[in-house]
Amino acid sequence: MNTLIVLPVFISGAEIAFILFIVLMVFGADKVPEIARGLGKGMRQIKDATNDIKSEITKSAEKQGLDVDITKDVRKEIDKVKEDVKEITGPVKRKF
Repeated sequence: MNTLIVLPVFISGAEIAFILFIVLMVFGADKVPEIARGLGKGMRQIKDATNDIKSEITKSAEKQGLDVDITKDVRKEIDKVKEDVKEITGPVKRKF
């Protein structure tokens, strides 16, 4: 028997405020800005690293003569699927 566990994806404003309150109580008001600054720097480094990796992959693909603009192909496939769905659901649609 397979069971699927669905976790909530979105956090409300009250939950964020509660988490910030707990962080404030645990670390204190003087440490929170340092923690936030460190998290911000870490996130920036991760973003820069992923951008560097993307640019290296793009450069190497261009050197190999590969098509790096796959968005056109993906868009065409999405449009095909939309048209297929419209063809199938066209006679089934009902006006409410």
